[in-house]
Amino acid sequence: MATAGLAACGSNSDSGKKSGGTSKSKVGKIGVILPDTKSSVRWESFDKPLLDQAFTQAGIPHIIQNAQGDKQQMQSIADQMLTQGVTMLAIVNLDSNSGAAIESKAKQQGVQTIDYDRLTLGGSADYYVSFDGVEVGRVQGQGLQKCLGNKKANIAYLNGSPTDNNATLFKQGAHEVLDKVTDYKKVAEQDVPDWDNQQAVTIFEQMYTQQNGKIDGVLAANDGLGNAAVSVLKKNNVAGKVPVTGQDATPQGLQNVLDGTQCMTVYKPIKQEADGLIQVVTALSKGQKPQTNGTSNDPQGKRQVPSILLKPIGIFKDNVKQVVDDGFVKKDELCKGAYAAKCKAAGIQ
Repeated sequence: MATAGLAACGSNSDSGKKSGGTSKSKVGKIGVILPDTKSSVRWESFDKPLLDQAFTQAGIPHIIQNAQGDKQQMQSIADQMLTQGVTMLAIVNLDSNSGAAIESKAKQQGVQTIDYDRLTLGGSADYYVSFDGVEVGRVQGQGLQKCLGNKKANIAYLNGSPTDNNATLFKQGAHEVLDKVTDYKKVAEQDVPDWDNQQAVTIFEQMYTQQNGKIDGVLAANDGLGNAAVSVLKKNNVAGKVPVTGQDATPQGLQNVLDGTQCMTVYKPIKQEADGLIQVVTALSKGQKPQTNGTSNDPQGKRQVPSILLKPIGIFKDNVKQVVDDGFVKKDELCKGAYAAKCKAAGIQ
């Protein structure tokens, strides 16, 4: 995907070619900037098509673009969207500092801003739409506990990017659950810069070596990091014996769950998150106040951000079928090759 230039996705009015007040349609025009294609497959495979379809059905002019992990590119895309006359801007920040700068510039031009999936600390977003990050971590912690039982266990933590507030929330929730289990001992913990899966392999290899292989469970913050741990465990012939968590219910993560090399993943029905953003955007475009179900604390900005917070779902081998039934992952993609029989055994027809 090209990172230079601004390609419109879905319906987009020609008013975007003009600047100035007359370019802003009565309905309102939304710009959405997704973060990358590296941290998770979800952004391009799930969020983008869901948002495009929903905005189109709602008759809301929109532009959806991906910053490809580049903060300068995200700022450039935001500038172009402002020039093209967006009246609302939703971002998934790459870090809070760069995200806050984008939101500040948008505010100066009278554009309402929304944090999507990641809260921008010190930012100025009017609303936040996401899954409850602390609850995601709790579900992961509970999942690892279910897979380990209450026997004595050494646990390693592969956390997400230190610049992602969500990763901090996931970590908080996981520790809330696991730190209370007296038979569990944390033997290693490290954040993975930029959610980089290859770096995660190196980090976990070092953990495994330093602990002389005495790691009984891995709290991995998403499926990419989980698969990194699984790859190291496979090299040491212990994959499937050491429970590993994940998140995002990616095809690879679900295949690992079916294999038994990953004990669980967290399913966040992204359609609900996309619908939440549509709900906010639709209300704002009509000059109405969006309905929210909570607030999110921004300690850096010393404020509470009105939020739509959604509930995640723990997925184990016995309920992988739910993700397929929801249409989140296609059966043909999940159940190809050697996984056909495993899908059948899991009730996926």
